[in-house]
Amino acid sequence: MFERTIITTEDGSQSIYVEGMNEHYHSTHGALQESLHIFINNGLKLCTKKSVSILEIGLGTGLNVLVTLKDAMSSGLHIHFHSLEKYPLVADEYSKLHFDSLLGEETDDYLKTIHTSEWDCDVKVLPDFILHKTLIDLLDWQPSHCYDVVYFDAFAPDKQPDLWTEKVFRKIYLAMNDGGVLSTYCAKGQVKRNLKAAGFIIESKPGPPGKREITVARK
Repeated sequence: MFERTIITTEDGSQSIYVEGMNEHYHSTHGALQESLHIFINNGLKLCTKKSVSILEIGLGTGLNVLVTLKDAMSSGLHIHFHSLEKYPLVADEYSKLHFDSLLGEETDDYLKTIHTSEWDCDVKVLPDFILHKTLIDLLDWQPSHCYDVVYFDAFAPDKQPDLWTEKVFRKIYLAMNDGGVLSTYCAKGQVKRNLKAAGFIIESKPGPPGKREITVARK
């Protein structure tokens, strides 16, 4: 795996830069505001259920789990959060991530729980928030549950093109409940065409600061 470096983005939240890929885990314009805009406001909040099953493609720093947890605490949702990750952070990396100044003083404790929880089992982070992490490549993953919301947060198509194919999206489509929502930062034409070919209804929405648009796909 390539060397990873902790960076601070423009909204004060931290992310990771992968030098060998010349790729960032989040937008340098603001990791937190990107995560909230794409995956909470244009993902989780588009689901009307009170009990929501979420699939995340790419655990990364754990920020998407963290903001979902914080939202669930205030909204009263019951969340089952399933995250796929092939290259998890190690203790020396996640221990240097600090979101407490932006999300509350208890945040670092939750972030540690996210990264240290066991793999391949349900972990009760809170009474109404269950986390299930799977250490796997998306291409090897075979769904065994159905999901209401999908956070598609893989590295960009020019870095990992095999993760953005019609075949991959079709596998996810079949693993989603009717009315389910997939949100992603990527707005490339070929990605939209692949999503559409897989069965999704596509909608382009305004992006967070520094990005013109994002993609929301519905089953």
